[in-house]
Amino acid sequence: MERRRRSQHERAAETSARLLNATVDLLHDNGFSRLSTPLIAAQAGVSRGALTHHFSSKEELVTDAINHMLEQVTADLHRFAEDIARRRGSSDEIVDYIWRMMSDRLFYVTMEYLPEARHNDEFKDRLIPVVKNFHAGLDAIWMALATSRGVDPDHTRTVMNTTMCLVRGMIAQTVLREDPGYYSDMLGFWKMQLAQQFPDQGAAVAVPPPATNSSLKPAPAPKAAPARPSQSPARAARPRGARV
Repeated sequence: MERRRRSQHERAAETSARLLNATVDLLHDNGFSRLSTPLIAAQAGVSRGALTHHFSSKEELVTDAINHMLEQVTADLHRFAEDIARRRGSSDEIVDYIWRMMSDRLFYVTMEYLPEARHNDEFKDRLIPVVKNFHAGLDAIWMALATSRGVDPDHTRTVMNTTMCLVRGMIAQTVLREDPGYYSDMLGFWKMQLAQQFPDQGAAVAVPPPATNSSLKPAPAPKAAPARPSQSPARAARPRGARV
């Protein structure tokens, strides 16, 4: 059969996706300070002219790449929220899910662009709405748990934000400290604290499906974990190329 010729729109979308993925890969592997548009073009296998045709600046490309990455993560967050609500899942599951999600390149990439956002107001302004959308996905998970357990939403958001700060700090420390038992102990301790905040009561609830990209492959629902994880979370979730 004769192969269908791609339209100009399809070719442009493919080129854009290659540039976005290459940007995230280079942010993770090389860091923001070593990132350049010629290097991104070479990594994506496109010409420099093609890059400048799609993106007017390095900041625009990085922002769109981060948005592209977070859109996929956020879609999975909403799916996980639906699963937690349907099964009346536990806070233990949420902690394990967040640890895996943040350790799988996400926070390592975040550590690369945060310093630039601190000093570059235009870059920071571009990122704020992108990150807010990601936080909305996190909120959906915790609100599903709060509703099924009859816990105050404001209190739940405080718990959520505290959990995220704990996980971010732990993952940042993995750069210089490879100590699986150390992280396992902290995750186990925090799970015990959270279990007291969400007593098992109430009935299962349904949450409306979010408007997400249906082409994304759904993430499999994680299994419930014990209070103290038996495996090494830091080693099991180590992204490719991460150095400790």
